[in-house]
Amino acid sequence: MDHRPARHHRTEHFVEAAPGTRLWVEECGPADAEALLLIMGAQTSGLGWPDALVDTLAEHCRVIRYDHRDTGRSSRRFNEQPYAIADLAVDAVAVLDALGVARAHVVGLSLGGLLAQLLVADHPDRLLSATLIGTSSLSTTPYVDAAGHETPPERLPGTDPRLLALWAEPPRVRSLEEELAWRVEHWRLLSGEQLPFDAAEARALERRIVEHTGHHENSAAHAHADPSGLLRTEELAATDVPVLVVAGPAEPVFPPPHAQHLAQTVRGARLVEIPGMGHALPRQVLDPLAAAILAHAGAASYR
Repeated sequence: MDHRPARHHRTEHFVEAAPGTRLWVEECGPADAEALLLIMGAQTSGLGWPDALVDTLAEHCRVIRYDHRDTGRSSRRFNEQPYAIADLAVDAVAVLDALGVARAHVVGLSLGGLLAQLLVADHPDRLLSATLIGTSSLSTTPYVDAAGHETPPERLPGTDPRLLALWAEPPRVRSLEEELAWRVEHWRLLSGEQLPFDAAEARALERRIVEHTGHHENSAAHAHADPSGLLRTEELAATDVPVLVVAGPAEPVFPPPHAQHLAQTVRGARLVEIPGMGHALPRQVLDPLAAAILAHAGAASYR
């Protein structure tokens, strides 16, 4: 959530991902560099990827970020055309197709990390590498701790109850100021408790997203999308796609050892921990996160 002026020129497009579904897409960085696709979490605009992170990645890659369906400037038609979570992974492929990208490095956060796993499993020919952040494994394989004890995935630690309570609040019409206050509180809880939380930074990010979107309505479409058919146990265990799993010790949505479990279930996956990181992208984590992503992408390119 860093708001320094962008260092690189940005080019915007609209992509037809499916009949009646248009996605806002932005490119940044050298057009002839390897593509790096950023996939954001549920109900969050692609602008949730901080400009400072995009700019650092764009020193080396053609960085692409986009608004999911029912976020930002993309189509909002869930009530007329309900879709499944898996359809959002198909949208990511549609973005690559529309921009003429044969293969890309993919970085996914939260729901985006789930979608990136679907790409690893279902479209490995389109990926140079994948980096998975703040997400859980699409596998039924148990987690094995250092002592050799096994824990089924469904018994791993759950989401912070304070977040569950916030998500369970009944929908209501909020003023802009009320909506911004709700979103800032959401970021506070998502950030965890190991790094200082900058409410002004979170508020500035959300004001920019509201301006980008054109209104402050907070869609719940992704919460209602069909979540069935997502398990990819065998495919993840057999993949040849180079995968990096980013662990946040302050992660409140998928607390440790979810990241460690994910790294166990994906063949050949590497694990890196970003000190203090939760389920958000404050400025304190951007440099180490960018370094980890670029090192992984570079190693994948020259293996």
